Amino acid sequence: MLRFLVLLLLLANGLYFGWTQGFFKTYGWAPREPSEPQRLQQQIKPEAINVLAPEDRRAVAAATSAPTKSSECLKSGLIAAPRLESVRRALNAWPEGTWQLDAVAESGRWMVYMGKFANAEAQAKKRAELERLNVKMEPLQNADWELGLSLGGYPSQALADEALAALQKRGVRTARVVQELSGKQGSVLTIAALDDALRARVAALKPVLGGVELSSCP
Repeated sequence: MLRFLVLLLLLANGLYFGWTQGFFKTYGWAPREPSEPQRLQQQIKPEAINVLAPEDRRAVAAATSAPTKSSECLKSGLIAAPRLESVRRALNAWPEGTWQLDAVAESGRWMVYMGKFANAEAQAKKRAELERLNVKMEPLQNADWELGLSLGGYPSQALADEALAALQKRGVRTARVVQELSGKQGSVLTIAALDDALRARVAALKPVLGGVELSSCP
């Protein structure tokens, strides 16, 4: 009797093992296979993995960590009041926040001046005399004062008078103080966020500015 039970137990274990391994699948007797397609979608696809060389990894890291280039900033020279209204009308069609007009008052400029000389030869002769006295000269900022020599430009007449007095003590006799440039009032245009979309608008704006230059913001 005991032997029969042992044989029966061995037979039951063999049948169970065959059932779990699918040996009886052709007879319709096999365990149900789990179906979880979402797990297949979550599997890592080894064919999609690309191993980078060290230099490629450095290039990728530099590209992802590089700061975004800021948009360009432009600032105009002084726009005189008579032209300001036409400039403002042209800018009203621009996106809000892309431009700004600031009122500016430019002070005049005074200089210690010698001239006008009768000709370039006389100007060169006086220049040589001043160089022997170690007197520094500056380029003229206003062509109306040619042919002449500037011995220094100053933001106020008082400072120019002081400089003239010091030069007279050094032997400079015929210089005088003149106003080289008169004071001006107007506005300065700032385009703080110039991008590709605004470059065409800038090109169309230049004729309205009437020769006032746009340069990079300081």
